[in-house]
Amino acid sequence: QVQLVESGGGLVQPGGSLRLSCVASGIIFSRWGMTWYRQAPGKQRELVAGIGSGSITNYADSVKGRFTISRDNTKNTVYLQMNSLKPEDTAVYYCRAIWLNEYWGQGTQVTVSS
Repeated sequence: QVQLVESGGGLVQPGGSLRLSCVASGIIFSRWGMTWYRQAPGKQRELVAGIGSGSITNYADSVKGRFTISRDNTKNTVYLQMNSLKPEDTAVYYCRAIWLNEYWGQGTQVTVSS
């Protein structure tokens, strides 16, 4: 059974930082592309960042220079370091694994507010 479990969300002030983690089980993690998506209230889910099995990364324009995606294949974990957070970054953040299939985590809430 495949599971993706996100953690690290919370309430942070504008300009602050958070690091999200997503631990995967039930897959050969190193072979899977891993991505972070987010969904704000009333908006469509959007891609935030992705990292391939070869560790090539890509980012949404809105987060370039502020967010960094990374992976640790020894821990079956993908991270999203979020710096210089803005109120518009407020959303539920989801982890997604994609290769032969796709799997989603349950999401973690990030709220940026003073």
